[in-house]
Amino acid sequence: MKILGVIPARYASTRFPGKPLVDITGKVMIQRTYEQCVKCSSLDEVIVATDDERILSHIHDFGGKAMITSVDHQSGTDRCAEVAASYPEYDVVINIQGDEPYIDPVQISKVAACFTAADTQIATLIKKITKAEDLHNVNSPKVIINKLAEAIYFSRSAIPHVRGSEPEEWLTHFNYFKHIGIYGFRSDVLQQVTRLPVSSLEKAESLEQLRWIENGYRIKVAETDLETQAVDTPEDLEKLPGK
Repeated sequence: MKILGVIPARYASTRFPGKPLVDITGKVMIQRTYEQCVKCSSLDEVIVATDDERILSHIHDFGGKAMITSVDHQSGTDRCAEVAASYPEYDVVINIQGDEPYIDPVQISKVAACFTAADTQIATLIKKITKAEDLHNVNSPKVIINKLAEAIYFSRSAIPHVRGSEPEEWLTHFNYFKHIGIYGFRSDVLQQVTRLPVSSLEKAESLEQLRWIENGYRIKVAETDLETQAVDTPEDLEKLPGK
């Protein structure tokens, strides 16, 4: 089984323009992300998918691999699909967020390992929630899983509702999980899901993965105990190691 790692990197971020090229203790963010990914032995190849020549040039300058993709893509998944279409020899494509400069290669390997099961279509990561403020944070999507370790719903709300208990006490009654935004796809499944129209659940929650579930695709989950450090705003830079 051959696995391709793709890192979408868009220059015109609404909340943080030019984010992939911001300096983090001597290296730009996209370089740090790329270097973490190439450490992962589960990946046979790593490619940055970008819509900007400045990012492309910087990747090439440090010896990385990158590809220019359409400026019209609505999501990183769409950008990954364009790259994957040019590399049909790969069986699985893993979409790694470009704004996690210290992503642990172990997390990537956990997603890759899900595809040892022949029936895995899509895979992602979850992490147990231990703090009430994380549980009730609408910017941190939660995930409900079944006994087959498959995601059956994602929500910005804390679900399920624990009847008869105050919200700050819910963690003592139920194991809640948050979603870690790294995805793996069978190559043919990736092409299929990017052709699906936006679904009603996706519109309601603004969560792309609900489109796949609503259309009958199964999402396998692997659990991690490692925290991620995504950089969504300039303020997030101050929370990184060494800052």
